Amino acid sequence: MRTIFFILQKEFNQIKRNLFMLQLMIILPVVQLIVLANAATMDIKNINLAIVDRDVSTLSRQLISKFEGSPFFTITYRDFSEKEALNQILINEADAVIVIPENFQKKLIKNDKAKLQFSVNAINGMSAGITNYYIQSIILDFNKKIISDWKMPSSELKNMKSINVKFQHWYNKELIFNIFMVPGILVVLVTIMGMFLPGLNLVREKEIGTIEQINVTPIKKYQFILGKLIPFLIISFIELTLGLLVGIPLFSVPVVGSFLVLYGAALVYLFAVLGFGLLLSTFANTQQQLMFLAFFVLIIYILMSGIFTPTESMPDWGKAINAINPIYYFMNAIRMIILKGAGFYDIRSQIFPLLIYGIIVFSLAIFRYRKTAV
Repeated sequence: MRTIFFILQKEFNQIKRNLFMLQLMIILPVVQLIVLANAATMDIKNINLAIVDRDVSTLSRQLISKFEGSPFFTITYRDFSEKEALNQILINEADAVIVIPENFQKKLIKNDKAKLQFSVNAINGMSAGITNYYIQSIILDFNKKIISDWKMPSSELKNMKSINVKFQHWYNKELIFNIFMVPGILVVLVTIMGMFLPGLNLVREKEIGTIEQINVTPIKKYQFILGKLIPFLIISFIELTLGLLVGIPLFSVPVVGSFLVLYGAALVYLFAVLGFGLLLSTFANTQQQLMFLAFFVLIIYILMSGIFTPTESMPDWGKAINAINPIYYFMNAIRMIILKGAGFYDIRSQIFPLLIYGIIVFSLAIFRYRKTAV
C-alpha cells in the first residue's frame, strides 16, 4: 500500500502541474451535458405541413383548422398545385403534404365516404412514422366528429355507452425525452473521460521516457496499474457528481432511486472502463495511436448501447456484441436506478457482467504491461 501511495502522490502532482487540463476535464463534460441534452432529442414538435385544398368547402376548412390548432403542425404552404406542394418536400421546406381533392364535401355527403391524400417525407424513418401517426390521429378524430354529428341523434348519442380508456405512463409521466436522455449522456461523458485519460496518461509517459525510470524500480505491475487507475477513478466520480448536480435540477430529472446504489454501480462500471482504457494503452506507443484505437471501439460501443434506440430491436449479432459492451450494461443500470428506483438486486444482471468484464480487462492490462528497462 505504501508503494501505491507514492505512485498516487506522483500522479496527483502531475495533475496539479497541468491545471488547465484539469479544468477542461471538469468543465467540458458539464457544458457538453447541457448542450447535448437539449440537442439530442427525438421529440417531434414542429412539423412543416403543405396543404392543397382543391375543394375549398366548409368541411375542408374544418379539417385544415384541426391541423392549424395542433401544437405539432406548422402550415408553411397553401396552394392549389399538388406538384408545387410535393416540391416543398423535395427542397426540405415541408415534412408532409395533404391534398384535399375536388368535390370532397359533395362525395362525403352523397356517398358517406371520400378520399384524401397525404404524403410524408420518409428520409428519417422515425420522424416519418411519428408524423404519419399524428396526421392519421387528426383525420380519425375529424371522421369521428362527422359520424357523431351526421349519423346519430343527440338523444341517442347522449345515452350511448362507451369505453373510456385512461393512459398512465410510468416513470416518465409527461413523456419528456430529456428525462430519458440525461442519464444516458452522463454515461457517455463519464466513459469518454474514464477510457481516454488513464490510457493517454500512460502512453504519454512512454513518449517522454519517464516510464523507463519507473520500470527499473522494484514497483510491481499491479501497483503501477492501480496507481494509474485510482486518480482518474476519483476524477470520474467528480464528473459524475457534477453532471448529476447540473442535469437533475436543470432538466427536472426525477431521481427515484438511491444515490448509494448509483455510486456503487458507477464504481463497478468505472473499474471496468478504466481497466479497458489501460488495456488499450498497452497496445499503443503514441497518444495518436491510442486515440484512434479508443475512438474505433468507443463509437461502436456508444451507438450500440441503447442511448437513442432500444437494443431489443437490434439483430441477434448486435445483441451478441452487446454482451461485451460495458456501456450497454451501465446505460440500463443508471436509467433503472434514476427513473425506476431499482436497487442492487434489480440491477444484478447488469452489475455482475460489468464486474466480470472489469476483472478480465484489468488482469489483461496487468499481464500486457511489459515492465522492462531499455
